[in-house]
Order: sequence, then C-alpha cells, then structure tokens
Amino acid sequence: MTAADLIDAVRDDQQTELSRLGSSKTLYADTRGEMEPDVVLAAAAAREQAAHETFDAWSDDANDDAAALFVDAATETAERGDSTDAEPVDRTPAMHDVLDDLDGTVERLGGFVGWTLVDKKVKEQYTGFFTGQADPQTASTFRSAGSDVVALRDEAAELLDAVCEDDDDWDAAEAAAIDVISTAYDEYFETLEDLGVNPKPVC
Repeated sequence: MTAADLIDAVRDDQQTELSRLGSSKTLYADTRGEMEPDVVLAAAAAREQAAHETFDAWSDDANDDAAALFVDAATETAERGDSTDAEPVDRTPAMHDVLDDLDGTVERLGGFVGWTLVDKKVKEQYTGFFTGQADPQTASTFRSAGSDVVALRDEAAELLDAVCEDDDDWDAAEAAAIDVISTAYDEYFETLEDLGVNPKPVC
C-alpha cells in the first residue's frame, strides 16, 4: 500500500460521512442553529484551538520529521484561530478525543490524514457561507486555509510512505483515519438530531 492508496481507501470507506460533513448542515451543527457570522467565526476558532492543542502535544513525536509536521500544523492552526478575531466557543470537536488518544507516529499520521479530510470539508462550508454573506475577504481566508490543510495532508502522506514498514502499519494508519472521521460524523449526526434536524439529505 501507499499513502495515496490509503487516502483513497479512507475516502471510499467514509464516502457518505465525508459527503454529509461537507454540507451546510455542518455549520448548522457547529453553531447549534445560530448561523450568524460571529457565531460561525467562534465555532471556527474553537476548531482551530482544538487542533492547535492536539498537534502541539504531538510536537515531541519520536520521529523528527513527523514532529516537525505537527509543529507546523500547531503553528498554522494557532494563527488561523487568531485571525478569526473571535472568542472560541467552549466546545471541543469529538474527533479530538480520538486524536488525543493516538500513540505512535504511524497512528498519529493516519489520524492526522483523517483530520485533514474532515477539516477541508468544513472549511469549504465556511468559504461558501461567507461568500453568501457578501464577505469575500473572509471567504478568501477560509479558502486559503483549506489549501493549507491539503498541503499538510500531502506532507503527512509523504511521511506515511516513509514510516509504514508493513501491512500492520498501513492498517493501523487507515483505522486511525477512519476512526477520526466516523467520530466527527457521529457527533454531527447526534447534534443535528438533538436540534430536531434530519441529518440525512432529503432527495
């Protein structure tokens, strides 16, 4: 297996989950139904804060290259959180409970890939929201942030190719990525149900 194979396999396995996480209902869940610009920014800031804390804690990873990637991710998420000029809501996305429990370079890199797949979808929704609010500057900021997340994923993929030595490593990385995404989806689903919203698309 290669990292490209892993990412394809994770996307195939979590196709429905990622598709729904890439809908506007994600913002509805994140803001608990209060889809106003300041509330969306506060929710975005909370996501960045949680990511910063997770990846900052990984900065002492035993693999120097992975540690450097996590430092970069921690720095970028901190900067993005600050750029929102919003006080983060007091809420940590559930997927960070999974990420925080990952131990070892292979699992962390797999979980990191899962995080990037979710985070890119969410940033696409932020971009669309602020485009609809006639706020092209903020929309552009989130669009650029989404590109940064893809760049981090590419770096993680290169490292996975370097550190995965056998099928067990690839299986562990894939399982971590899927666990992160499925946990994010479960939270999304349960939150929408609590808000009285059907989490499934109506055709």
